[in-house]
Amino acid sequence: MKKNYKFLILLFILSISVVFTGCQKSEESKSEENTGKLESEEKTTENKDILNFAISVDPDGLDPQRTTAASTFQITSNIYDTLVNVSSDGEYEAGLADSWKISDDGLDIIFKLKKDIKFHNGKEFNADAVKKSFERLKDSESPRASDYENIVEIEVLADDEIKFITEELDVELLSKFAYPWTAIVEVSSADGLKNNPVGTGPYMLEEWIPQEKIVLRKFDDGPSQANIEKVVMKTIPDPQSKILALESGEIDIAAIDGMQVEMVEPIDGYKIEQNPTNALQLMAMNTKNEYLSDKKVRQAITKAVNKDSLIENIWYGYGEKIGSHYPPILKEYVDYSKNLSYDLESAKKLMEEAGYKDGFTLKMYLPKDYPAYVDAGQLIAEDLKAININCEIEIVEWAYWLESVYQGRNYDLTVVGHTGRLDPYQWLARYESDSPENYVNFSNQRVDEILNTAPKTMDENERIEMYKELQEILSQEAPALYIQSPINIMAMKDTLNGYESYPIDIYRLKDLKFK
Repeated sequence: MKKNYKFLILLFILSISVVFTGCQKSEESKSEENTGKLESEEKTTENKDILNFAISVDPDGLDPQRTTAASTFQITSNIYDTLVNVSSDGEYEAGLADSWKISDDGLDIIFKLKKDIKFHNGKEFNADAVKKSFERLKDSESPRASDYENIVEIEVLADDEIKFITEELDVELLSKFAYPWTAIVEVSSADGLKNNPVGTGPYMLEEWIPQEKIVLRKFDDGPSQANIEKVVMKTIPDPQSKILALESGEIDIAAIDGMQVEMVEPIDGYKIEQNPTNALQLMAMNTKNEYLSDKKVRQAITKAVNKDSLIENIWYGYGEKIGSHYPPILKEYVDYSKNLSYDLESAKKLMEEAGYKDGFTLKMYLPKDYPAYVDAGQLIAEDLKAININCEIEIVEWAYWLESVYQGRNYDLTVVGHTGRLDPYQWLARYESDSPENYVNFSNQRVDEILNTAPKTMDENERIEMYKELQEILSQEAPALYIQSPINIMAMKDTLNGYESYPIDIYRLKDLKFK
């Protein structure tokens, strides 16, 4: 019922907007006939040299080494390059490095770099630039510094050769060089990277008007060439506005949700592509909260939420239910979706056993820029009323969420997503007691043991068993309500080719072209 209700409301809104837009365009067309002028080139849909891309969230700056926001990496992955690339099926490929060799003991790796490459500011790319970039990634201001503590020395062997030396064995060492935050930045420009990025990527920044648009222009001196001359990334957070932009032809490509599929399918000239994602969505619980520190309370919350209904009503069924912090797309996945499944009577009993039969109040922070998470949080709050938990909801800006909720850990409940990591350790390492990314404040001795041992275990089968055990612990301890692994849905012009989905949260726009 909710699905149909929302669909009818959206149809009504769109019908009014289309009538208004049609009247408005009638007047504009007369004006154009009189002046002989066209609208800006960004809206000229027949221009194959411009790609208009709708984004829902303005990035948290454009410095990939100073953020954890996926919205930033989706853009900076086109401005910067990494030493290693990852293919759509998860294989490692040459990036700024032509090749690499890991020592027999697994403690160091040597990269052979590509030659004759320039940064956007004209400076030369070489091994010294790589060393300085990684030293910046490892410094105290980097939110990813802890991921690279194991690299204890970086040695320039030649202008085109560099060696990374680790303190302890890490069997997934190569994957550490493929993430978008390992982008090679031109360090002498570091002070301006947040707003004026300098990389070697296929596109360079031409203009950024916050909350409006980011314009990227093709760069010819990098390791790879883009097909389309210019990309205009327009910030369109409102779902209805995004549909209108697709209907008018203003937008060539956009990520859409399950409800919007029904609206896009009838639009002439567009196609829809769906891909499973290396991602998951959850409601995090701050285990330092007096009530949420009790495992029985967390289990009760998990049992009180009807995840099937949540997935159908919020994501229109475009997702796979999960029961732990791991996406089904990866080989180590174990299906714990039936653990702590929806059972209201059992949830009430757990609350009574914990001594909270009469309930309590929790503060839920929801990121305004992600409407699905806001809707999901509100639906979860309704479910929790059945076990006498009252949620005081506060909808906050994304920048506030990143600083206060994620980094500051000042919250009780929040709904958010986590995106692609390339190895099991990186997916699960946030649950280590002292991890800077452990925003749920979870602590478990056995989890710490596994996360300390697994990366040093050469036998793959042994590692997989440890990661499976860790998933089971999380499913029982419930530091979060694990909801689903989403389906990535993209709407795009049927003349646009070359789009691929990747196991990390990036867009590789250089491969797109109009036929």
